Amino acid sequence: MSFLKTLFWIVVAVIVALFCFNNWTVVAVNLWNGMILETKLPLLLGFFFLLGLIPPLLLWQAARYRLRRQAHASTGFVVAPPPQPAPIRAEPLASAAPIAPVPPGGA
Repeated sequence: MSFLKTLFWIVVAVIVALFCFNNWTVVAVNLWNGMILETKLPLLLGFFFLLGLIPPLLLWQAARYRLRRQAHASTGFVVAPPPQPAPIRAEPLASAAPIAPVPPGGA
């Protein structure tokens, strides 16, 4: 399957390269206030192709987001709270000898 994908993209690249080679002409585009933009035809077509690709991509992303949210809601997906740390128990220290009171002023 990977071979077919690679072959498909190679064929598309060759077709685009042939189109660009055969149509590499200067096109004058009239803009506002008498400005004229001179550009090559394949660049102009590529720009408008990408510009036209934006709305369907936005709709596709919105549909994926909505379906993902519905799938999570229908499966009962719940975020679990973080686990609580175990309580620390203080154990009394074992003393080696009883503590004798020290009189004030030294031994």
